Amino acid sequence: MHERRLKQTVLDLLRTASMEQIHAALSTYQEQQLLNPLFSGICRADETVKWHAVTAMGPVLARLADKNMEAARVVMRRFMWSLNDESGGIGWGSPEAMAEALACHDRLAEEYTHILVAFMREDGFFIEYEPLQRGLMWGVGRLALVRPEPLRARDAVGYLRPYLAAADATVRGLAARALGLLETGPASLASLTDLRADRRPVRYWHEGAMRETTVAALAAAAIAAIPAPPTPE
Repeated sequence: MHERRLKQTVLDLLRTASMEQIHAALSTYQEQQLLNPLFSGICRADETVKWHAVTAMGPVLARLADKNMEAARVVMRRFMWSLNDESGGIGWGSPEAMAEALACHDRLAEEYTHILVAFMREDGFFIEYEPLQRGLMWGVGRLALVRPEPLRARDAVGYLRPYLAAADATVRGLAARALGLLETGPASLASLTDLRADRRPVRYWHEGAMRETTVAALAAAAIAAIPAPPTPE
């Protein structure tokens, strides 16, 4: 299929089909054929197209990594470059799609979890633009759902805490959600408790749908998920 026609076919699929249908349809193509259409999808303003593309990118890159790990590394570097100021772009969707790929493949997670964490670090590859920080917080939470230990090993918890005071409500709320998945002690509880009065709305993608909630609700859920400190005997 001609590249332009394939791109339109994939974008139409992302816009109109269920994720089950999308995964089934994309499995009939070679992974390399799908990369440019999916990169186009992850930066779309249409929420359905964007999140379906992010969700599809994970299994596609996992398949690619199983066949050709170096080719998958090239895609990881493409995500990283898109978030670099020198790229001339903004990198819309890249933190989310990168995290989805790490969630879907062991070796990619082993090699690139530290990069995802470095995007939070001012001494690393810090992402300064708050709209992109929303994607980063979502990505850390997505990876925390399935691979929390590599994130904990790289002190993702410590790097997440400052985001609880971010000016952007979605960043605050998704940082709280990620901390609830990663924190193993009381260190974040005071900051999370301060957010329980924050009624600002938050929209985020979870389990195939956009969820609407508040910073306060996400902070409360995080507090409930964090193990209570042991009671002194």
